[in-house]
Amino acid sequence: MALEWVAVAYAAGAEAVMLLLLTLPGLNPLRNGLLSVTKTLLKPFFSILPICLFLVMDIYWKYETMPSCKTLNSCSPSENMRHQKSTIKSQRNALLIAAALVFYWLLYSVTKLIDRVGQLQFQIKKSTKNG
Repeated sequence: MALEWVAVAYAAGAEAVMLLLLTLPGLNPLRNGLLSVTKTLLKPFFSILPICLFLVMDIYWKYETMPSCKTLNSCSPSENMRHQKSTIKSQRNALLIAAALVFYWLLYSVTKLIDRVGQLQFQIKKSTKNG
């Protein structure tokens, strides 16, 4: 299970870096190459969605099957601490999943927007040459 979390973390990190590089001003010479690399990586990064869905179901299953300490004497302090750590870890993992999905959506949107702007600039240059 740790491999899935590592994959989601690395994918979210890569998406964040690519998003940052695409949106930083002053990188116009590199933007075309970076845009083509990002377009090619969008399809493999799409595999993050089913992985995230699986991991959300895993978090939900762990939450539903977690033993509860209803009374004060039913759990020892070490068991209570273990349950709290598990809850915090699940919350951290849920934030990681949310970040990966949001970064993918932003990267997809920004890539399509920059591509569309490039197409419109090409059409403007073409029409000014002909006109």
